Order: sequence, then structure tokens, then C-alpha cells
Amino acid sequence: MEQKVKKVVIAGGGTAGWVAAAMLSGQLGKLLDVTLVESEAIGTVGVGEATIPTHKAYHRLLGINEQDFMRATRATFKLGIAFENWGKLGDRYFHSFGSIGPSTWMTDFQHMWYQARSEGWAGEMDDYCFELQAAEAGKFATSEQSNLNYAYHLDASLYAQFLRRYSEQKGAKRIEGKISNVTLAPETGDISSLQLEDGQVIEGDLFIDCTGFRALLIDKALGVGYEDWSDHLPMNSALAVQTKVSQEIVPYTRSIARKAGWQWRIPLQHRVGNGHVYCSDFMSDDEAHSILMDNIEGELVSEPRPIRFVTGRRKECWTKNCIALGLSSGFLEPLESTSIHLFQIGVTRLVQMFPFGGANDALRNQYNRYAREELESIRDFLILHYKLNQRTDSDFWKQRAEMDIPESLQHRIDLYTKNGIAFQEGLDLFRIDSWLQVFRGQGLESNGYHLVGQMLPNGQLKQAMTDLKQNIVKNVSNMPKHSDFIRQYCGIDNVQ
Repeated sequence: MEQKVKKVVIAGGGTAGWVAAAMLSGQLGKLLDVTLVESEAIGTVGVGEATIPTHKAYHRLLGINEQDFMRATRATFKLGIAFENWGKLGDRYFHSFGSIGPSTWMTDFQHMWYQARSEGWAGEMDDYCFELQAAEAGKFATSEQSNLNYAYHLDASLYAQFLRRYSEQKGAKRIEGKISNVTLAPETGDISSLQLEDGQVIEGDLFIDCTGFRALLIDKALGVGYEDWSDHLPMNSALAVQTKVSQEIVPYTRSIARKAGWQWRIPLQHRVGNGHVYCSDFMSDDEAHSILMDNIEGELVSEPRPIRFVTGRRKECWTKNCIALGLSSGFLEPLESTSIHLFQIGVTRLVQMFPFGGANDALRNQYNRYAREELESIRDFLILHYKLNQRTDSDFWKQRAEMDIPESLQHRIDLYTKNGIAFQEGLDLFRIDSWLQVFRGQGLESNGYHLVGQMLPNGQLKQAMTDLKQNIVKNVSNMPKHSDFIRQYCGIDNVQ
């Protein structure tokens, strides 16, 4: 087959741009000419400093050494997210990355736990998750033999620089400059070139739009519309600020619900990322600023930076010879740390479906279906956090509890409430354990469950669950503190 697509031009840098450049140059560098165009004069949003466990798979594909990456990005480990005030004021629960107990082909673990609870001797469901207990204890350790499920907190700016070095070593080229015009081919409507303010013309066969919310290629040039999800996820503003490390570095993110939004706290080795995501329809910018400043810890190392956004997705991520990646393709608030994953999975799928012989509708349609279904599944998971709140202290939270929700999410809630069943299928990003932890963490109980637990001989279920809990307690007690492990693992002397 004749190779018609050889030159790939990435418009925009930042995390999304360099995630794309690293994957394309690292995996297809012998077949492609990869060029990235970015301007030092254009800032990046760069608040996505927490990741999910899929991040490790992206690094494995690129052959990136974990210790080198963590030293370069001042990263820490992440075992999940602690959610505070999301059910009711004063509530706290944990969404961990771990599995809750062992499952069988017939049922998942929660059904045996429900049986144990009905008999009056089950511990909390959280007791049977190793990652959750390690996180709560501030412990961490991993090795080549470990099956611990974890992710990272990282400095997004340093991560972009790290991937830039990797990409350039693999042959990717960087051009400094601001894009002033996007030229379309009159006969096809495809993008033919980018013109920079200094007069340079950058031609290409395939263009990747990483220009952030501006969406210079996919929107401004090609006119692909945007599907607004604000009815369900009305957050539209955020403030981000960095502080010095003032406490023990814990292996989890904190998400603290506030009056009309929520606050994040992400501990790195050298600083702490903080932010306040809020809905400006229910809170002024000044009030949002005050709430954030009143609830952060440590000395400021930057001034709060405002960010505006509209939750939703691009109606097509791939149109003509242009693929939108990152904020140009859509935006979901960073409640479950999915932003960097979406960059990574978007370019990974592109590598798998690369249009060497030229793009066609069948290829574009399949890519767009993947992107749409995964994003809609993540959307439903985020809506769940708001829908299940029982707070009565503000109109914002009361309206979230009363809002209509997508049928796809209502089905999940009904299935769990009536039958104790949670599921993961198709392109769902979040596992059964994730749905369970949010369902139960925010007060949703099941009225039914599978009776497989009654099939076991007397005492067998109790013994198995007792052993599981004791093994978790023992293994957690033998683990080092998170900060001690980072100091030893990454060779960093100044970890608090």
C-alpha cells in the first residue's frame, strides 16, 4: 500500500501536545515526520496534575523508566481520592484504585459482603481493599513483583518538558511560533498548512489540534460544533494556586466539596497543587477566591489563576485530516483526574488506527465512536457524585440532587439499588469497584443482592473474609511511609 500520510503536524504543545508527539515519534517514528508547533508566549491551562492507573500503561508503551519520570516531574504516588462533604457535610469516603475483595465468575465480592452483613459480622466494605487501607495509613511500596494498582501526582509543566526531551530524542521536531492562519485545500476542505506570525508555512498530511480551548483547527478553521453538557455538569470556573509543602505527603488526592463546587489538593514532592472548581451562576469570583484562600495550607508560591470552561465534547474529534486532542476535543472537570488519560488514549488509538493510506469515513467514524462512548461514560460517573448528594445547605447542591440525569446513568443507579449489581462494559473507563465506592460512599444502599454466600458451608465465608481483612492489615503495617518510599525510590533528599 502506498503511504499517503507521512507528515504529522501537532498544533500546540503543553501536556496534550507532547503526549501526542511522544507516542507518535516513539511508536511510529520510522514511518512518520512529526513536527510540533508551539509558542512560549501562549500559556497552558496545566491544572491536571493527578492521574489514573492507565498512565503506567502509556509509559510502558514508550519504555519510560518510572524512577526517571518521577525524579523529573517531582511526582508522588496516588492510590485514590478522598471525597469530603460530598454526601453530607462532614461525610468522608474514599475512591481507591484497588479491588474490593475477590470476585467469582458468578458474582462480584459485594454480594458476599451483603450476605455477611446480613448475618451481623461483616466489617466495613473498605476493610477489604488493600489500596484503600494503604492510602488511609499514608503507606506505599511497589516493586516488579507488586500488583498494587496506583497512579501519580505530577507537575504538568515538568511532565511536558520531560516528554519533549523524549520526543526530540525519537526524532520529533519543535518549531517556535504562534499560528496566525490555517489554510484549507479548496478542493477537499482538508487542512493543507499552518501559517505562523513570522511568515513560516508548516505543511502536513495530518494535523492534530492541541491548541486548548481556542480549538484553532477543529473549530475556528473546520467549524466542528460543541455539545454542551452544562445542564448536568454546570461547573464553569476554576482557580488554581500552588503552595509550599507543609504536611506529610499523602498518597492520595483530596476533593473537598464546598458551597457551590469543590476544592482539590494534590501533593507533589516540591509543592502542593490547590484549586477551587465552582459554578459562577451560584457563586461570585470574589467569594470563590475567599473560600479557596481560607482553606489552603502552606505558604503561597503562586497567585491564584482563573480558568473558564464549558463542560462538554466536540461533536467530532476527527474530521477531514484533523484530530482534536486535549481541551480542543472537550472538557470534563478534573474531579476524577481523567484529563491526561484522555490525551493518552486519544493518541494511542490514533497509532492503532493510523491512516497511512489516507483518512476515510469508516476510520473517522470508528475513532469518533470510541471517543464519544468513553467520554459519555466518564460524564455519567462524574454526574453520579453530584446526583447522590444529600446536602441541603445551598441551592446549588439541592438542584444537583433534583436534576434529571441521562438514562444510561439512571439505569446504573436502578440496577445497583434493586439488585446490588455494578458493571463495567465496552469502553467504560471506571471499574465495578469504582462505581461501588461512589455509590456506597455517598449513601446509596442496595435493597437486593445475589445469595451465593448462602451456598458456602457454615463458617467458610466468615473465615475467608476474616483472613482477607487480617492479611490486608498485616501487609499495610509492613509498608513504609509514602514519603520514606519516595525518598528511597527516587533519590530525592528534600521530600517532607
